Amino acid sequence: MPPIPDPSDDTQAGLAPAGAFSATERAAIYRVIETRRDVRDQFLADPLSDELVTRLLAAAHAAPSVGFMQPWNFILVRDQAMRQAAWEAFSKANDEAAEMFSGGERELYRSLKLEGIRKAPLSICVTCDPDRAGPVVLGRTHNPRMDVYSTVCAVQNLWLAARAEGVGVGWVSIFRDEDVRRLLGIPERVAIVAWLCLGHVDQLYSEPELAVRGWRQRLALDDLVFSECWQGD
Repeated sequence: MPPIPDPSDDTQAGLAPAGAFSATERAAIYRVIETRRDVRDQFLADPLSDELVTRLLAAAHAAPSVGFMQPWNFILVRDQAMRQAAWEAFSKANDEAAEMFSGGERELYRSLKLEGIRKAPLSICVTCDPDRAGPVVLGRTHNPRMDVYSTVCAVQNLWLAARAEGVGVGWVSIFRDEDVRRLLGIPERVAIVAWLCLGHVDQLYSEPELAVRGWRQRLALDDLVFSECWQGD
């Protein structure tokens, strides 16, 4: 049996030198963040290679997780009939959502093209298993939602890696949980966090599509930053 590392010994604890990235590397990271978009309709039909999908999943799997519990699973959905069934579940929920708006907002909502499930060659359902690390998880003892928050970090990692690869991602959230659970055979104890549509794109909006279409505009950062205590309404 190998010796148990002494956490007070930096050489045994696996520490490595840290430092800022180069200016070029930093610029690339900020560009990826700033130009990431939620793609709804601009997908190309070209399939994603297995090597590319593996890179994206590895990026997601490298995400931080509370207690290193790594609660995520990734269900890859390529079958056209499965994606059509998912689209039908989405379409039903989308019609329900449209009725929650009124007047011009309803018309604008209905004008948004939300065809990613059928157009993108790959969908990934990202789930969260709350039992992955047992009943007591370091860091989750007083906030049980930390497993879902960790899974969202994996989604963001995948999204940013996809942007760097020229792959568009759309997050579909308009569906009834039970419809997707039944379609994919997901156990009740496992949370459905995201349905992601992935595909190559050759064009992206220069700003978030909902801002371009007049749905909402980006809030001013200065209005969202407080010092020392809550200062909002």
